[in-house]
Amino acid sequence: MEAPEFSADLYRSVTEFADGTPSWLHTVAEVGTDAGLLVFVALFAVGWWRARAGDARAMGLALAAPFAVVAAYLISEVSKTFIQEERPCRAVEGAVHIAACPAPGDWSFPSNHATIAAASAAVIVVAWRRMAPWVLPLAALMAFSRVFVGVHYPHDVVAGFVLGVVAAPLAAVALAAALRPLVAQMRGVAVGAALLGPPPASAGRPLPVPDPVDGAAAGPQGASVTRADEAAVTMPDVMGGLTRRGPLP
Repeated sequence: MEAPEFSADLYRSVTEFADGTPSWLHTVAEVGTDAGLLVFVALFAVGWWRARAGDARAMGLALAAPFAVVAAYLISEVSKTFIQEERPCRAVEGAVHIAACPAPGDWSFPSNHATIAAASAAVIVVAWRRMAPWVLPLAALMAFSRVFVGVHYPHDVVAGFVLGVVAAPLAAVALAAALRPLVAQMRGVAVGAALLGPPPASAGRPLPVPDPVDGAAAGPQGASVTRADEAAVTMPDVMGGLTRRGPLP
């Protein structure tokens, strides 16, 4: 597969700009992609710990997250072997690149790094929406860095990003649905409760329960209402009726 001309032109513009930036920025761009993946690994661990206090679906999503990322990566890797697009650092004439050009046979489209970064961010958002303003820009920056250092075309990282944000959440939701009953079952044993958290406490207020001894039922504030109480409530009405009707003969 040959890269589109517009993408090759944009690649030249980005890499020529990158070549003129300070050397420390080159180092940050090269190391940043892998360092960003470590951030996502740490967030997966935090998400698991957070899900221990949630329901079975929340824990299922936390457990499914890394497997969903692997699924998206495998789709990307298999696609590369069929499409076989040459890396721009070899295909573009006069290309300048900060990072070393990968070996021949390490194809360019789609970008695995972009796929993994986007997939990681997407599954975190599915389970923990509050993190979206943090993880999605981080994933986009990690994807762009692959063009900045000169090892991918822009369309490589766009395709990888789209693949990650679509495939990984679908895989995570499907896998979480399959794991949900297993999580609920495992939480019933000691080892499972230690790893997955205890079952959530039952919500709501218990209904009054009749007393098997004297027939009392728990009232709203825990007090009991007995037959004697019921008689006390109705007795004035009865006495009043007798008074109005006069003394008994």
